[in-house]
Amino acid sequence: MSAKFGHHPWTVQELVTGVDKGSVRLPDIQRPFVWPNAKVRDLIDSMYRGYPVGELMFWANKDGEHTKAIGHGTKTQDASMQVVDGQQRLTSLYAVVKGLEVWREDYSRERIALSFNPLTSRFEVPTPAFLRSAEWIPDITAVFQDPIQARYDYLDRLRKDDKRTVDGALERQVEVSIQRLAKLQDYAFQVVQIKEDVSRETVADIFVRINSEGVALSAADFILTWLSVFWEEGRSDLEVWARNSRFTPSEVTQILEEKTAWTPHNPYMSFDPGQILRVSVAVGLRRAKLADAYNFLRGRDPRSREIDASKREAALADLKAGHSKALKPLHWDEFLKVLERAGFRSRDMITSKNTILYSYALWIIGRTDFGVPVDELREVMARWFFMSQITGRYTNSPETRMQEDLNRLDGPASGAAQFVKVLNEQIDAAVPDDWWRVTLIDGLNTSSGGAPAYVAYVAALNILDADVLLATSKVKDWISPRRMVKGIERHHLFPRDYLVTVLGLKDNKKINQVANYALVEWSDNITISNQPPKDYWPQEVADKNIEEKRRVRQEEWHALPDGWISLGYDEFLHQRRRLMANVIHEGFKRLTDPNYEPDLTRPDLAPTVEVLALPTFEHLVTSGVIPVGTLLTPVDPDRTTIAEVTDDGYIRVGEHLCETVDRAAKEDQADVESGWDYWQAHLDARDEPVVLADLRQQGAAHQ
Repeated sequence: MSAKFGHHPWTVQELVTGVDKGSVRLPDIQRPFVWPNAKVRDLIDSMYRGYPVGELMFWANKDGEHTKAIGHGTKTQDASMQVVDGQQRLTSLYAVVKGLEVWREDYSRERIALSFNPLTSRFEVPTPAFLRSAEWIPDITAVFQDPIQARYDYLDRLRKDDKRTVDGALERQVEVSIQRLAKLQDYAFQVVQIKEDVSRETVADIFVRINSEGVALSAADFILTWLSVFWEEGRSDLEVWARNSRFTPSEVTQILEEKTAWTPHNPYMSFDPGQILRVSVAVGLRRAKLADAYNFLRGRDPRSREIDASKREAALADLKAGHSKALKPLHWDEFLKVLERAGFRSRDMITSKNTILYSYALWIIGRTDFGVPVDELREVMARWFFMSQITGRYTNSPETRMQEDLNRLDGPASGAAQFVKVLNEQIDAAVPDDWWRVTLIDGLNTSSGGAPAYVAYVAALNILDADVLLATSKVKDWISPRRMVKGIERHHLFPRDYLVTVLGLKDNKKINQVANYALVEWSDNITISNQPPKDYWPQEVADKNIEEKRRVRQEEWHALPDGWISLGYDEFLHQRRRLMANVIHEGFKRLTDPNYEPDLTRPDLAPTVEVLALPTFEHLVTSGVIPVGTLLTPVDPDRTTIAEVTDDGYIRVGEHLCETVDRAAKEDQADVESGWDYWQAHLDARDEPVVLADLRQQGAAHQ
């Protein structure tokens, strides 16, 4: 078999000239420029010192339709060499030598500059100190453009420095350093040149193999590489969508005012090409696992591992169909109304981007394949999104879960009713009646403002058109990324200083419980300061002079128990979590029926003696019943997980910190009703591990 490549030396000047004129170009199978400026500095420094910096790999192919230029601007020559490996180094050299901007990974343009000290032969990323110092050449591009002038300018700055004496020896030192830097343009790279007759698929395979040995590529990278070979237009569409989703608000405003274009910019997330690719693959190929989709697109037989060109073409046709639907402006604009209908109004409320991506895919499938009317589809998808967010449906093993959802819709589309039926069945299974009364309340036992349960509470307030507490404005009007002024804040109902100085609490997790927060206008937050509830609340109510019926309604929306200002802090948290869970549930019911009248009446929520008597896991740790560092294992001997109790009372399961034993069990993928019965503690003083439920009973007996 004849060799597919040869070795050829290229100087930096030849490389930069080739890039500048366009004869050396970057195939779309490559990734954006991702090197930090410090790594560019290290490259130039290594070359200056004569160190090897690795080979480059080009493909001798004149097919200019499949390449894009490095940098930007008009190119004067057709491509004859395409970069397969070495994009980061080549782009770095081009940017520094020519002093031009390059495209960054976030689709912004950046001018990469390096500073150089001829007296110490050091390179640095410029800082204000370097730019002011006479000892530093602010930007080495000046040396490459005109080394003689750069030397004159540098010596002139040194002479003006009162602290520096410029003599002949120093001038010679500067001359040597600057000439040595200028001669980097003669630095020779060894370039592996793949021959012109090698197929694009082989080149793509070479690229994947090379880059898999460095920065690990994801399945999305593999598919994007494949698209660059067989459908470059589709890859370009994904990049344009991702770039346009990152417009600034001012850019979006200008676009809308001038009506020059449509943009996928939205309040919830900025895309990268691989993310919107997930939607195209799910819609077109009915696959969520991108690794499986990659093999399917290649037409590879799972048994023989041979490539079947006909299968590849069929898969590409399906992907193109899904791609067209995913990037259709009408579909995206309609879907954004689903998120707003579900009560989610900003990216701060999104706890899982996968939930947006997969819900969007299901929206498209329901709209195009099952023909669900827009109004009906919006309601069921709003419930689906709300459910998925609050349960973390696409948080753990998202591809597997989405594949299960797609499989339920597999087969010939049987109409709108079937689609709605399948989704409603899954919604009901995910959040049955007891889930709202038990699991949700446990989810509100957290100090994380980004916890799915608390975010769902804020979404429910939006759905219910709730007022801001003690104000006439609406929560949903304040939660908007388009607001240019400060809006509402989360305010401690039991102020921090009061809890610390009067009640003696020191645990921030307990002080900052989400059940201790209410949404108030920011000026109110300043006024309330650190007064205890029994002092500030009657005064605030009197000052606001809000009609009583409306005030009572606000207290219901904001889950304030009757007589809450007289409750102990623990009892207040206990009662308010249950009321918050009820508000969330009522908001969810409103998604089912827009005419539903929520029942937010506040029943007698006095806890049972048993609930009050049983200590929390945190209490067992702080009281020493379960020492810090204790190892926990599942009671089930077939499970091998080892968890650990941390200094702040969390349970570490793998890389995740869990606040409660139930959440720790869930993190271990356990389908159990109680984490107290799931975990056992290995205590130093005992021969056998003790089930946490037993330790809890023992802790209650000694309270």
